[in-house]
Amino acid sequence: MAKQIFINLAVKDLQKSFDFYTALGFTNNPQFSDDSGKCMVWSENIFVMILTHEKFTTFATKPLADTKSNLAGIFSLAVDSIDEVNTIMTNRLNAGGTEPTEMKDYGFMQQRTIEDFDGHTWEIFFMDITKFPKD
Repeated sequence: MAKQIFINLAVKDLQKSFDFYTALGFTNNPQFSDDSGKCMVWSENIFVMILTHEKFTTFATKPLADTKSNLAGIFSLAVDSIDEVNTIMTNRLNAGGTEPTEMKDYGFMQQRTIEDFDGHTWEIFFMDITKFPKD
């Protein structure tokens, strides 16, 4: 089996979050989805499980963090171009996300940050490794 990553996120409104992640470009895998959680697919090896608070707590060993006021993690997604970064950001902003900072341009990498309805922080970036500074 290929190595895969599953990010599990607690969300207050499953349908609203489903619509938001769909606007980001994720697709849904209905095989692993029900009324308490949705499996959202970014690529063949990267998945985000959006789970109601009730469902999430069945897996949790600690209290849920308030991600609207505390940072619990930053999740980053690489894409193929700066145009794709901007398209994804436009779609997510139109779906109700917020952009807490301006775009960052490191020369070899451009990055934009967006938060979903629950405050989960995502960075969408394009990197051109050929422009990475050489010492």
